[in-house]
Amino acid sequence: MKDNYASDALGADNSDVLASFGGAGMRHSIRPRRTVIEQLEDDDENIDVFHPAPLPATVRPERQSHAAPVISDDRAPRWQDLRVTRPGPGGDMPLVDDNRNSAAARAFDLLRTRLRQTTLEHGWVNIAVVSPTSGCGNTFTATNLALSLSRVPGSRTVLMDMNMRSPGLARAFDMPAPGAMSDLLGGRAPLGGHLQRVSDTLALGLNDQAEVNAAEILQDGATAETLLRMRAALRPEIVLYDMPPMLSHDDLSAFLPQLDGVLLVSDGSQTMARHLRECERMLDGQVPLLGVVLNRARASSLPKYA
Repeated sequence: MKDNYASDALGADNSDVLASFGGAGMRHSIRPRRTVIEQLEDDDENIDVFHPAPLPATVRPERQSHAAPVISDDRAPRWQDLRVTRPGPGGDMPLVDDNRNSAAARAFDLLRTRLRQTTLEHGWVNIAVVSPTSGCGNTFTATNLALSLSRVPGSRTVLMDMNMRSPGLARAFDMPAPGAMSDLLGGRAPLGGHLQRVSDTLALGLNDQAEVNAAEILQDGATAETLLRMRAALRPEIVLYDMPPMLSHDDLSAFLPQLDGVLLVSDGSQTMARHLRECERMLDGQVPLLGVVLNRARASSLPKYA
């Protein structure tokens, strides 16, 4: 097969795709990560939906697990104490929950299972979902992965809108955000007043205010303390952080000390190979790159599901 990651945009001819979603026209597939980004440039073999990467030797041992210690805090709510709010009918992006039999839904379920296996094996909790540039379907991927994770009985997933430059999760779920994420992270808003559950297995941290100093907020010690309190109180298996584009801002770099792994979302019609290599270079030796999710890809590059 020809190189999908040539010098120009990825997948220039991608009319043959895994699935399409009505209305919004989103097309979606998932590509693996083996050990380095260059391996994404060769799809002469059968590819898997998600291939977990081994923990790099250069990653400090203490980064292998961010499981929160037990912290006594009477102000922090427990999972069952979070108020329940149902998503509205007018979300602004397609959700695979609307068609569980679709190829995209099955692909997200497989990604979910592989991700859970990897995080449980290493004791990882905090996973960023990020794209190299804007318009790659980052929030779409984070939202649908969270919904897929939430279908695991007895699990607990938290999805946080950490794209404080252009928050989008409230629109995706058609739900009102209770306030600014910066107030929650800075300790000015209570966890119980900001976080809300949409089911027994999924909680959301929404945001209604854009911030120009997002990277500074993410580096503030109060942010780390708030997230530690949240994990200690709620005991989630996985916390997904929907982040702004990696090559456009320094937000992800600022947030790396809080992360256990990164999922990179690319777009078959605009992401270039150099974008992916630059993202891997920025992460190298700091946080594992767990996989690459490719939107708008060719169906010929995807495994067939029964």
